[in-house]
Amino acid sequence: MVIYTQVHYISFAMFLCLGLWAFQATSRTLQNDPMYEKHEQWMKQHGKVYKDLHERQKRFGIFKENVNYIETSNNVGNKTYKLGINHFADLANHEFVASRNKFNGYLHDSSTTTFKYENVSDVPTAVDWRQQGAVTPIKDQGKCGCCWAFSAVASIEGIHKLSTGNLVSLSEQELVDCDVNGEDQGCEGGLMDDAFEFIIKNNGLSTEAAYPYQGVDGTCNTNEKGISAATISGYENVPVNDELALQKVVANQPVSVAIDASGNDFQFYTSGVFTGSCGTDLDHGVAVVGYGVSDDGTEYWLVKNSWGTQWGEEGYIRIQRGVDDSEGLCGIAKQPSYPTV
Repeated sequence: MVIYTQVHYISFAMFLCLGLWAFQATSRTLQNDPMYEKHEQWMKQHGKVYKDLHERQKRFGIFKENVNYIETSNNVGNKTYKLGINHFADLANHEFVASRNKFNGYLHDSSTTTFKYENVSDVPTAVDWRQQGAVTPIKDQGKCGCCWAFSAVASIEGIHKLSTGNLVSLSEQELVDCDVNGEDQGCEGGLMDDAFEFIIKNNGLSTEAAYPYQGVDGTCNTNEKGISAATISGYENVPVNDELALQKVVANQPVSVAIDASGNDFQFYTSGVFTGSCGTDLDHGVAVVGYGVSDDGTEYWLVKNSWGTQWGEEGYIRIQRGVDDSEGLCGIAKQPSYPTV
């Protein structure tokens, strides 16, 4: 019995020593990698802490691949946009998309859509609703896939400002918690038109301050649900696959749109007019809050995102406008809609 205990103890001690040796060897391997220090600095900058060495190794490997991709992309000449090492740099693209891009939509039937701006003929060459005080500061949806709520809220905040003179930050969380009896399912996805319909039936939406964002699915707060800070009377769909029609609306108010934001270039976009490759399988809700022409003559849409100010141009992206594809770059013209008052 004593011999067994001693042998068992020695085996356990050897196991610990081997484990410690493996840990130290792995740590030395990581530290000898020239990318290690960059990852260390990035972790400190963004407050990243991993649960164990295995997770650290995994995230370091993804970080290296992403940094290499970013640097290779930025070395391509004549590109109108740049990528950057942002706070998403340790996420594989499929992980990133799965946690944030949850637009669940269907194509509009343009034949049955009224369009109040149909006869607008004179539109300015550039519009930026931020300069008119009709856009609230950039928000961050976090890991909750409720981009649809942020998109709908942004366009409602805009029309509310333009119709009343007051800019009010409205509650995405109220939509996440309370708009759950149809297509919209909180962090699991939804679409802007259904959000508009909920707000009409709900007789408005609460303020962000009264019903603050939590970034998780919650129980509807019925006490705050009935306190309206902004109302809409209806909503309309922009004629599909028509960038000129979209321009008519944006010249008059911010617009909710869906885009295909699934690529690596979207994940790491940092500046310039995005002219990169992307599909038209709509998976992300955003808001167009203006348009213009860059210094090099590239026409663009000014798009407000909900991934925080560390992403893109302080939370915004400029997407090329007037492309040959009628659906617009990344499908931006496929399914726009806007609230009416």
